[in-house]
Amino acid sequence: MKTMKMNILNLFLIFGFFWVSLNGNSQDIKLSRQELKEVRKAQMVANFNILDSLLSAKSFVLEADFLQNKYGYRIPVTQFLNFVKVDVSNGILQTGSNFGMGYNGVGGVTAEGSVGGWEIDKDYKKLVFRLQFNLTTNLGNFDIYMIVTSDNHATATITGTGSGKLTWEGHLETINNSRVFKGQDTF
Repeated sequence: MKTMKMNILNLFLIFGFFWVSLNGNSQDIKLSRQELKEVRKAQMVANFNILDSLLSAKSFVLEADFLQNKYGYRIPVTQFLNFVKVDVSNGILQTGSNFGMGYNGVGGVTAEGSVGGWEIDKDYKKLVFRLQFNLTTNLGNFDIYMIVTSDNHATATITGTGSGKLTWEGHLETINNSRVFKGQDTF
């Protein structure tokens, strides 16, 4: 009889612990709209600080999801072939395609050269960076104007000596995390 009371007591204890753990884990904490807004703002400020260190170190890659010409035609592109890379004093602009060979061996053009005229404007209120620099390459001089938002959306508009312009639209990566493939230098 004593063992039966002990087994029933143990069974009730086990069931009780099980029931408590189920109730403890099933409660979801719901944040109010204001709390969600504050959490989102804190995340954006943290992202802004991370992007600030990337841009200040002049060490990043803009991997393009889309290219857009001066007429507004926007096409999706392969990220690892279409990029703008800045590594301290060197820079690379590249367009590429999975369907052709092109001048650079990856269906487009690659221009590599030295970075100069670096100017960065930080908008702490809107959490946006505006970056301007030039790239001197064997294909000519290019002016690059970038806008980077704290949600890591980046656009880079490149103009050369001619009337054309091309816009890379994508996101920033660190050089170590980037998977870009550089084709052969054009010319």
